[in-house]
Amino acid sequence: MGMSQIILGRRSVLQAGAGLAVALVTLSDRATAETAGLNMQLGWLGGGNQLGEACAHQLGYFKAEGLDFHIQPGGPNNDGIAIVASGRYELGQVSSSPSLMLAASQDIPIRCFAVSAQKHPYTFFSLPKNPVRTPADFPGKKVGVQATGVILLRALLAANKIDPKDVQIVTIGSDMMPLMTGQVDVVTGWLTNTTALKVLGPDRVELRLWDTGVHLYANPYYATTDILSDKRDLLVRFLRAASRGWAYAYDNRDKAIELLIEEFPNLNAADERAAADVMLSYCFDDSTKASGYGTMDPKIWQDQIDTWGQLGQFSKRTPKLDEVMTMEILNATRDSRPRIG
Repeated sequence: MGMSQIILGRRSVLQAGAGLAVALVTLSDRATAETAGLNMQLGWLGGGNQLGEACAHQLGYFKAEGLDFHIQPGGPNNDGIAIVASGRYELGQVSSSPSLMLAASQDIPIRCFAVSAQKHPYTFFSLPKNPVRTPADFPGKKVGVQATGVILLRALLAANKIDPKDVQIVTIGSDMMPLMTGQVDVVTGWLTNTTALKVLGPDRVELRLWDTGVHLYANPYYATTDILSDKRDLLVRFLRAASRGWAYAYDNRDKAIELLIEEFPNLNAADERAAADVMLSYCFDDSTKASGYGTMDPKIWQDQIDTWGQLGQFSKRTPKLDEVMTMEILNATRDSRPRIG
């Protein structure tokens, strides 16, 4: 081989290498351009309520949808709805559906597009020696409730035509000891908070708010009207990935807790494992078996709006249904959300 051929050969290799480098850079730039940042603002610190999202994040489901997903913790000093409404983050999740109705009534442009828990786990707990098994058992009782839960008790009393004067409301914190010490006859909390419920023992009497006729959703997802119109595909991709994560958690509970702890290392694995069974029973039921994870019923939303209106909770105006929720994202993901129940 002549010297000129060697030089030409080397030049060809260098050109090929340069071409490959350019191609790789182009692919890298394209991947970066196609990966969208997506932040979910919570109204609380992250934990078991985000079991499905934690699994989806750790297993790469969000990445597969082209999403750089992050959970943003909330807390007592963070107004999650205000943060999302400001445009800082793309979507949010609150603990209870009335928060979104109240926001809509104040002209805050957000909409619920899916719900995680099909029935609210809020529950009234009592002891066998003085049980409250039905709404009819409330008159004459002292009910210990957090300040934010007073309206839920009022809704129960209104739904069951019980005079509020016949029930004594005692404001308490998250500690359930007032029931054990006899300061109150009833305490309130989420059935999913298995750690806090340990103090009440296995014989505690449970009356779910849902079973008293007050039908609320828990852990609803929401976004602004701007995101719903301009970045609709982000929410579609989010819900597809999150749904996969929740389905994985349902089928692989022990492994799901490991992934949850990787996402939130401060959690206690044993406590979260016990709570997972309860939470998953609220995330998957006959509704999700028929319509898939995250589904919701416009009629239930309208009933909530009517109830809160009757209780005088809307100081400015009563919101319309389509100002509170939308089925658009659920409809767009109908065939990809797992049907488990």
